[in-house]
Amino acid sequence: MTKMTDGTPAERPTPVADLIDLSGRTAIVTGAAVGIGYGIAYRLAEAGAAVVVADLDGDGAEAAAKQLVADGFEAVAVQADVADEQDVRAMVRAAVDRFGGVHILVNNAGIYPAIPVVGQSLADFRRVIDVNLTGVFLCVREVAEQMIVQGAGGRIITVTSIDALHPSAVGLADYDASKHGVWGFTKNVALELAPHGIAVTAIAPGGIATPGATARAGALPQGVDLEQLAAQFVARIPMGRLGDPDEIGRVALFLASDLAAYMTGTQVVVDGGALLR
Repeated sequence: MTKMTDGTPAERPTPVADLIDLSGRTAIVTGAAVGIGYGIAYRLAEAGAAVVVADLDGDGAEAAAKQLVADGFEAVAVQADVADEQDVRAMVRAAVDRFGGVHILVNNAGIYPAIPVVGQSLADFRRVIDVNLTGVFLCVREVAEQMIVQGAGGRIITVTSIDALHPSAVGLADYDASKHGVWGFTKNVALELAPHGIAVTAIAPGGIATPGATARAGALPQGVDLEQLAAQFVARIPMGRLGDPDEIGRVALFLASDLAAYMTGTQVVVDGGALLR
């Protein structure tokens, strides 16, 4: 038996398998049809959580949820625009009606059109803020209210970006503004919700190989050498490669589980060392 320094018996630590067991918990993951969102949804489902796969792309959400079910997990799809208050309320109701509650929220939905400020329309700027920042507010408000009613605490995780800490490219001023805002919002809400046993944290990914990143690369101006641009980007990453969505999923699982029981108001950077440059 393990003993304390004074010779008294000490309780054995909780087994790791129990710490990451999410059985009996329900998770909502926004933007979960593909990429980072799906990587997160998969890891939470694998750990035993029932997952609400929420996405603006309803067909994509359905396909992702079906794949999770085919893999032996519990999941349901919900089409939702996180910038729409009624959609967010319906998303939370769907989770409660189907699974009885909400215990984990992952705010992953986000957009990042590359548009320089000079020449950018007000509508374009507002859409980025609406999705990336207002959407997080709406999801957190609705889920936090449900978690407080449940009285069992919970976990709220928001996917920010290394751009919440340092700009990565010209043309992302609106995106950077939204992500800086989300990081500030995360810290303040962590203070507000801690007395209710709700931990609020964030993940700041660097360059991750996702379908969204590929689509954005395809929209580059004519004459831009995509391969050269990609090589230059990777060269700035000390680990010498892009990340995989599952590498964000693993961190989300850590933050959603009891491995992170004493963490709130913090942001985990997952960038292959990019911010060290």
